[in-house]
Amino acid sequence: MSDVSNGPGWWQASDGKWYPPEQQPNYEAPPAPAAGGASSAPSSSPSHRPASSSFSFDMKRWSQVERITSIASLVLFISLFLPWFTYNYGYGSVSVDGLWHGWMYIVFILSLAIVVHFVLKAGMKVVPYKLPLPEMQLLLIATGVNAVLTIFAFLLKPGGIGFSGIGWGFGSFIGLIAALVAAFPTAVPAFQARRK
Repeated sequence: MSDVSNGPGWWQASDGKWYPPEQQPNYEAPPAPAAGGASSAPSSSPSHRPASSSFSFDMKRWSQVERITSIASLVLFISLFLPWFTYNYGYGSVSVDGLWHGWMYIVFILSLAIVVHFVLKAGMKVVPYKLPLPEMQLLLIATGVNAVLTIFAFLLKPGGIGFSGIGWGFGSFIGLIAALVAAFPTAVPAFQARRK
């Protein structure tokens, strides 16, 4: 304790007195110097950081099923913004995207959730959340719902089934194929397991 600072690290308490660094609250002693005269500067190696805090994208963390499902779900998500239905009239044509059917917002949310989950899985050793069900079961449900809703959206053109003036745009074919491809790798093992 002193009335004046005696060097770096000294701190002034509420009583107006100066105290040495080792008497400061939450004081941590510097690391002991390494053998061989190495510098005692604090190490900045990644081993001191939590494994889940650093992000490094690596697709090798995905299995073959996860790779197919994630990429197909991304294509399905993008297809929702492409022309799904077109109507040609005498002087031109108009089109609507895949979100014309209100229920396709469910596909939008599920596809986005699948893509985000797999991006986090490829970028982090441990994802920062806990899934409510086993991953493959959730994937089967999500991709199955996406496939069923996309098939309905493809078949139910605006204007009704009998209305012939509306055709399919290229987005609807891309979306339909992507939804089926995303569901296939999870659905086939599930059906094979039920047959046994």
